[in-house]
Amino acid sequence: MCGIVGTLRLRPDAEPVDGTLLAKMRDQMRHRGPDGKGLWVAGDGGIGLAHRRLAIIDLETRAAQPMHCPAGRFVMTFNGEIYNYRELRSELEELGVRDWRTRSDTEVLLYAFRQWGIAALERLRGMFAFAIWDELEETLWLVRDRLGIKPLYYAEQNDRLSFASEIKALLVDPSQPRRMDETGLFHYLSLMTTPAPMTMFAGISKLEAGTWLKVRRGATPVVQRWWDAWSDVQMLADRCADDLAETIRDELETAVRYRGVSDVPVGIFLSGGIDSSTNAALFAQSHQGRVKTFSIGYEGEHTSYRNELHYARRMADTIGADHHEVRLDIDQMIDFLPKLIHLQDEPIADPVCIPVYYLSKLARDNGVIVAQVGEGADELFAGYPGWHRLLKLATILDRSPGIGTALAGAGLAAIGRGDGALAEAVARRRRGEVTFWSGAETFTTQRKQRLMSRRLREAFDGRSSAEAVAGIRARFEAGAWEKSHLNWMTYVDLNLRLPELLLMRVDKMSMGVSLECRVPFLDHRLVTLALSIPTHLKLAGNTTKYMLKKAVRGLIPDELIDRRKQGFGVPVQEWFLDRLGPLLETEINAFLDASDVLDRTAVEAVFRRRDAMAVWWLYNLAAWHRHFIREWRPATGAAP
Repeated sequence: MCGIVGTLRLRPDAEPVDGTLLAKMRDQMRHRGPDGKGLWVAGDGGIGLAHRRLAIIDLETRAAQPMHCPAGRFVMTFNGEIYNYRELRSELEELGVRDWRTRSDTEVLLYAFRQWGIAALERLRGMFAFAIWDELEETLWLVRDRLGIKPLYYAEQNDRLSFASEIKALLVDPSQPRRMDETGLFHYLSLMTTPAPMTMFAGISKLEAGTWLKVRRGATPVVQRWWDAWSDVQMLADRCADDLAETIRDELETAVRYRGVSDVPVGIFLSGGIDSSTNAALFAQSHQGRVKTFSIGYEGEHTSYRNELHYARRMADTIGADHHEVRLDIDQMIDFLPKLIHLQDEPIADPVCIPVYYLSKLARDNGVIVAQVGEGADELFAGYPGWHRLLKLATILDRSPGIGTALAGAGLAAIGRGDGALAEAVARRRRGEVTFWSGAETFTTQRKQRLMSRRLREAFDGRSSAEAVAGIRARFEAGAWEKSHLNWMTYVDLNLRLPELLLMRVDKMSMGVSLECRVPFLDHRLVTLALSIPTHLKLAGNTTKYMLKKAVRGLIPDELIDRRKQGFGVPVQEWFLDRLGPLLETEINAFLDASDVLDRTAVEAVFRRRDAMAVWWLYNLAAWHRHFIREWRPATGAAP
């Protein structure tokens, strides 16, 4: 796990790559790689690649990057892990490859590209974002993994293309503009994040999950999708639930085992829920010695979020883990706010970023360099109770598309002034839009209209954030073998909420303390297996995670399987009513003074309603604008 950065001169008469500037961009991400740094600039100044290293596999300096093929044609800078690198190495050796210099997965990836070209991607089992320069073809390849576990950003300006693992590295370049992308803002107010390929910065893009970018010197960059969740799906409608549960268990065992491949200590984030408990149990089966587990809670008792530490302890005791806990309080949250905004790069309006950071720090402080996390299970196996409520509504609307919609809209308007989540779904159906955009939505269309300034309302008149999921919907219609509402909810979140929100909160917060996080439930073979299971089995008995629970029954205690789902959260409401509220209000008011994108009266109404989550969403935007637009200063000082 590392930080990568590079710059390609697009025209021969453009300024050559500045190695000193590239090193400063690299070292803006020193937290991603405290174990080493590397820099390479071509002799003609046409391209430069740089790297910050967090050593995980082959800890020797010989595995440092950027890494060159012996003949010099290919040069690579790589962030991530290739879990099946040993099998790939054996395959390459059977084809005659003998010029190995390291034991690293980096070298295997480089030689795989040399052997098979871009088709090598289909053989990879892992998480990655990497760049490969082909000197012979004068071509740069940028690649992001199938599920978007690792980030990759790029910007084209002044006849050069630059890329990096984090936006703040690109901002070190003094010629890189720092302006808000108002279309990104428009979608953020609906989706809690900016959907790829846009970011909140005008002129800076993020490579979408499962795509690559190819650019030849003097040519226009080309972006192409190389993987889709439907690519390898096979219909399993003729398989019984027991048989499928056994297959799920087998794939999970393989996914967890692969994510234990490491030359440094590996631990488990453990909440006591099904997902993390499954990771812990399966990892313990193949791990020698006591497994280190890590849990987080909060000081005191809170109505909006109740501690689950006792469940985590129950699972830790079951596997005999070396268990560690930390409890957060409001002072720690307030102290962390400036660093939170800096690490996020762009607004990630999920307060769970805070416990993820402190949980990562707990693991790192206890000697763990790699941790397994449970993201992805809810999306694959219908684990969100809110999904089940929306599915019931969708069924009603499907049966009564005309009169039923009108009656439902009238009833919801009477209950909640037509401004709640269910009313929003009905309104979208009326407008001919897909009703589910993401599992992490913020303001309804009505509230967003009120919040935007008059100028933005006019600029976006007639537009909807439905456009942010239109391309995803088209791929769903073209590829899904069963076009059920549930499959759509899974697919859109695999393409939007997971890569641009949930996985980014894990990546940015864990790498903030130089910790690598791995995601067994997002092994691509497990993903395609889950999408192959018929909807009626996933929803059997109206039970959340029915198939996953069936698969892990007997592996983890029944009390953990059968307990009511709570989800990972933060007691924002109680803290908002304490000392947090005034701090957020001050930040948001400063943003209102410095910009003209929000309506002050509407924002004041949010505070009067004591809507803590809505305030948090606005705070993330406001604090981002101050830190990165109004007051940005790159980190200085000698890099380790």
